Amino acid sequence: MPTSGAASSDGGGLLEVGRITKAHGLRGEVVVYLSSDRTERVAPGSKLESDRGPLTVVSSRKHQDRWIVQFQGCTTREAAEQARGTVLSAAPISDPEGMWVHELIGCMVQTTDGTNRGRIESVMDNPAADLLVLESGILVPVVFALGGPVDGVLLVDTPDGLFELLDS
Repeated sequence: MPTSGAASSDGGGLLEVGRITKAHGLRGEVVVYLSSDRTERVAPGSKLESDRGPLTVVSSRKHQDRWIVQFQGCTTREAAEQARGTVLSAAPISDPEGMWVHELIGCMVQTTDGTNRGRIESVMDNPAADLLVLESGILVPVVFALGGPVDGVLLVDTPDGLFELLDS
């Protein structure tokens, strides 16, 4: 089950959905790393919030594991350079099938036999599957989650011996 959100929330109901990593070219395009699997966040016409104010996507295209994005009003390389490091935020998208990272942080991971394995400290991007990072440092692929968290508990169905292997 893919994660649909990002690692943090600003408390105002917005979620971090990406970050501008660098300028691209001479016409104000920037490289955006999305911390969400929701690519509609960078579709033309999309509106994102930042500490620099609201930003509207004029155009975007996928480039390797990043996006090349043109924001309204950003038309020079100098403007794009100034935007480096800008955190992009947006309101959550309603997705009954998705899990938001901010909903996972702090949840207890419990195996199907009822054993508590630790609390989720963060979620790490990984090409094969995002990984739940437990307080103990153990990494659990999110694909083992059985649905979303319920009452602060995330149930996982892991292969026999996974935790024993990781504990050794």
